[in-house]
Amino acid sequence: QVQLIESGGGLVPPGGSLRLSCAASGRATSRIVLGWHRQVPGMTREFVASVSWGSGGSIFYGKSVKGRFTISRNNNNNTVHLQMNDLGPEDTAVYYCKAASDSATFRDGTPSSGYWGQGTQVIVSS
Repeated sequence: QVQLIESGGGLVPPGGSLRLSCAASGRATSRIVLGWHRQVPGMTREFVASVSWGSGGSIFYGKSVKGRFTISRNNNNNTVHLQMNDLGPEDTAVYYCKAASDSATFRDGTPSSGYWGQGTQVIVSS
């Protein structure tokens, strides 16, 4: 089991920045892939970013956030951060921290594909 606690969501104007954080705990946290998906009501979850375990962990981004979002990970305390810059209204969503066994599985947005946090709301609006 893996428990995931997110923080850092909120309201930000267009062009602004936010930083999300997620702390992972539990027996199965070693060598897991951590990262984020997001979801808009009525839509399926969208892959945002992931980072695998280790100092040279592989990093992947979804097409819509590449170049604007940066994911980072602290393996010592199993935390992952998502720095979101140049935010636009299209980034408004609930952001979910996720843990999965590998990067390919991580991209799957179905509930059974890994462990999920409770979600944190991001609203981009003036």
